[in-house]
Amino acid sequence: MINISLIGCTGNIGLQVAEVVRRYPERFRFSALVAGRKGDGLCRLAHEFKPDFAAIAGGGELDLPSGSRALSGDEILSHCFDGADVAFIAAGGFAGLAYTLRAAELNKKIALANKESLVCGGELVMREVEKRGLDLVPVDSEHSALFQALSFQRNAPFARLVLTASGGPFRNFTKEQLARVTAQDALKHPTWSMGAKITIDSATLLNKGYEVIEAKWLYNTDFDRIEAVVHPESIVHSLVYFEDGAAIAQLGYPDMRIPIQLALTYPERLPCSPQLDLVQLSALHFERLKEENFPCFSLALAAGKEGGTAPTVLNGAGEEAVRAFLSGSIPFSKIAETIGETLARIPNGAASSFGALQEADALARRKATEFIYGK
Repeated sequence: MINISLIGCTGNIGLQVAEVVRRYPERFRFSALVAGRKGDGLCRLAHEFKPDFAAIAGGGELDLPSGSRALSGDEILSHCFDGADVAFIAAGGFAGLAYTLRAAELNKKIALANKESLVCGGELVMREVEKRGLDLVPVDSEHSALFQALSFQRNAPFARLVLTASGGPFRNFTKEQLARVTAQDALKHPTWSMGAKITIDSATLLNKGYEVIEAKWLYNTDFDRIEAVVHPESIVHSLVYFEDGAAIAQLGYPDMRIPIQLALTYPERLPCSPQLDLVQLSALHFERLKEENFPCFSLALAAGKEGGTAPTVLNGAGEEAVRAFLSGSIPFSKIAETIGETLARIPNGAASSFGALQEADALARRKATEFIYGK
């Protein structure tokens, strides 16, 4: 029996983790369920799965079943991984980094679905992972694909990593068309069902920039050995080129339960999703990513290459910009403007500690908000 501490249990990924546990109750159970908010959703999951611990990071009363203990305040980070075999980090945003670092400190296996842990804290996280010899397993479909192509060895040799992107709903839009995009338009992803924030990040391709930064840390490589290409069908989830010219790719229908389940069971594979019907697919298409139409991607690459606190500033500004876009306060094009202006206004610093990253995150949010609302 594998005990899972699930951080971010009421989000899109968290609910799919619950589907996997529901399918294989003899293999998995939840030792802890933690939500950022959505207390009702957390309580429903707690009554179904009866974890040892449950908590709402934002605070609030919980109606829990007998035997489940409510955590609050500092208790959450102190005890949410008690008894866990796997720390499944599915929380969204910068908030997930503290949980990833705590799990590493406790020598837990980490199933990582929180991009910001490596985008913002890659240097800190990977230092702990390597020092302690921890098992860190990527859950993003693209990074799971690379992990599989590398035979579940993040340190395996390769020549080049290729991340695929659907291109989002606006991959063929002109700049003039992009200027008229609404939140309702941007939330209609062509192939994946995701939460609002990551769906917008996929529409701007900021998300793909994040994944390039993640790849740098996960596979200890340089940015010039990582490429992103557009693949509208989202069937090839990424591929690895080797020195002899061969390439190995992972294919499958767009279904996040596959990388979620594999992160818990690898190298063993259990039934999960329908097999591909290659004849029915007919054709797969690949295109160059048009950076000129998606400046968020270029901003992410530049921040990643700069290192230090720049990726944290990138992320903090991005979170505030997306929030403003979803509320109707800014147009789609101002997401990139907000990120670019915020990066320009904040000097880069060293990513020397979690505290330094917290300060950079807070400053980025403040400067981004000032730019958005003209304060």
